[in-house]
Parts: sequence; structure tokens; C-alpha cells
Amino acid sequence: MIRVLLVDDDELVRVGLRVILDGAPDLTIVGEAADGAEVPPLVARLRPDVVLMDVRMPGIDGIQATRHLLATSAAPPRILVVTTFEHDDYVYEALRAGASGFVLKRARPAELIEAVRVVASGESLLFPAAIRRLAGARPDGRPGGDRLASARLTDREAEVLRQMTTGRSNAEIAAELHLGVETVKTHVGNVLAKLGARDRTAAVIAAYESGFVTPGTD
Repeated sequence: MIRVLLVDDDELVRVGLRVILDGAPDLTIVGEAADGAEVPPLVARLRPDVVLMDVRMPGIDGIQATRHLLATSAAPPRILVVTTFEHDDYVYEALRAGASGFVLKRARPAELIEAVRVVASGESLLFPAAIRRLAGARPDGRPGGDRLASARLTDREAEVLRQMTTGRSNAEIAAELHLGVETVKTHVGNVLAKLGARDRTAAVIAAYESGFVTPGTD
């Protein structure tokens, strides 16, 4: 069973999420919180696999809660941001803080359930077009600095990272670059390690903020 903690200041939203997720045979809701301040003790006590985190909350918001969890927990849960607007700058900051992806509150039930399953499996839930728009709209330029230069990626690793920014899976990257899937998995692992990135989302954001790829529009 995938253990899920719901975090949203709107009780009606939490009720709706619970109804949807409880309908999946492999998901179970282990707790709820209405503020980011409640999250750390609940995570320590309930040990969820996934935290479904609203980003805009009074008091401690989802960004601060995500940052705190990843900095203080030896084995933090995966964070899946729930948002009303995909172009919200809060979403980008939550991804930069370490969230593994985001899902819209208006998503269909099947999409929400699948999103939880994806991040619980250790994968990232990437929406390349949305991340490009969010990165390109930032007024502060490239706050992450040139992390790629210090990472010293090989040419092949750089190719794989460029493919990752498009949202392609390992199998799709393997087909595009005429490589074996296991070889691609090795390259992806090397890229994450060299960038100090927790997952693919963090690596993609580093690619934009370093100027390795240029944010654009659809």
C-alpha cells in the first residue's frame, strides 16, 4: 500500500482528495494537515510514502514545508504539489525546494491516482512545457548559477540531460539516442549524482537555471 498524507488548508479539498484516493486499492490516506507547520511531526509519526502538498497555505506554506522536510528527514517522503494554477510561481519554487512534481486540483481522478503512484515509485512527474514557462517567466534570471559547469558531465550525459528536459522516459531516450535502456538508466543516475539532484525534476530545473537549455514557449 502507498501511504499518503494530505496537506491543504481547505477542508473541502481534503475531503475531495480523500474520496478520490481512497477509491484506489493500492492507496491509503494515513493523515491530514491544514498547515505546513503540522507536516513534520505527522511525517515522523505516520511515515507516509507521498505527501500531497498544497503550496499556498497561511502560516507555513508548502514551499517552506517541503524545504524543511528534505533538510531534516533522513528518509523524506516524496512530495507531490497540488495546485490550482500550473503557471503559479509557487509551483516552481516548490519544485526547486525538492518536490517531485505537481498535479492540478482540477485533474481527473484517474490522473491524480496515477500521479501519486508515479512519485511513490521514485519517478518524477514532469510537465516540460509548464516548467519551461515557469523558468522563463522568472524575473531573477538564473538563480541556480552554472551548476552544469562544475558537474563536468560527459558529452553523452549532457545528451541524456537534454532529453530529460523534454520529459522523455528512459525507454524513449534510449530509442532517440540508439542506446540500451539500462545504459540510459546508468547515464541518468550519473547526471543526478553529478548535479546533486534528488530526482529528474531537480535535474531539469538545474538545466534551465544554468542556461544549459533555454526556457521557451510551446
